[in-house]
Amino acid sequence: MKRVGYFFLYFSLLVVALFQIVPLLWLFIFSLKDNREIFAGSPFALPSEFRWENYLKVWDGGIGIYFFNSVWITTLAIVLTVLFASMATFAITRMRWRLSGAVLSLFIIGLMIPIHSALIPLYSMFLSVNLIDNPLGVVITYTAYNLPITMMILLGFYYTLPKEIEEAAVIDGCSVNRMFFQVILPMTTPVMATTVVINMIYNWNEFVFVNTFISSEKYKTLTVGIQNFIGQYMTDWGAIGATLIISVLPIIIAFIFFSNKVVEGISASAVKG
Repeated sequence: MKRVGYFFLYFSLLVVALFQIVPLLWLFIFSLKDNREIFAGSPFALPSEFRWENYLKVWDGGIGIYFFNSVWITTLAIVLTVLFASMATFAITRMRWRLSGAVLSLFIIGLMIPIHSALIPLYSMFLSVNLIDNPLGVVITYTAYNLPITMMILLGFYYTLPKEIEEAAVIDGCSVNRMFFQVILPMTTPVMATTVVINMIYNWNEFVFVNTFISSEKYKTLTVGIQNFIGQYMTDWGAIGATLIISVLPIIIAFIFFSNKVVEGISASAVKG
């Protein structure tokens, strides 16, 4: 019975994996075809000629600018979010002060605010401080909206850290700042990897804020910039497929490299003692 249970478990996981992989495989094959092969042949048939020029065409057409913007905006927002969330979580869980519970409640309330309900107030505020059509406005927004969920992931892990480590650091003459950056922060690497992946997926795929706050082509990210390529290459479906592959590839690569850390981080946050 145990073997039968394992068989059905792995079979189910295999089916789920196929449902995830097949669309990506189809999109990759799609991106290497021309219009004639896309509409005349089988959707899963290999192209008669691998048209790598589809990727060169969209890259030379300007998608490189959108890709670079997505990379640096996503990276900067992740660094700020994880750093600020780690500092806030450390202060709330490891330090004693009167309003720590109230401050934590304020951060948790941030999870309850719908994103779209803040668009008009944010636009008005950014307009008054000249952050409209400025990528820093997008970075600030990403950081603020991802702080609550990042802190919720970090909280469980920080509560499990033994007090003896901090006491030993204080005896050795560590200040609070040095203790955080040299002792506590390195210990939270597994759970930080989890928050990095979650933040990356959200920031990389985000559309609404960039579309609302950014109008200049030189500041647009991939999610918004792809719209221009769909219009520009309306009859060149292979080029459109190439833009989509370029947009999803970084997320897949990041998850492959960080998948083990994600599992470790989730397990570490769930176990106490």
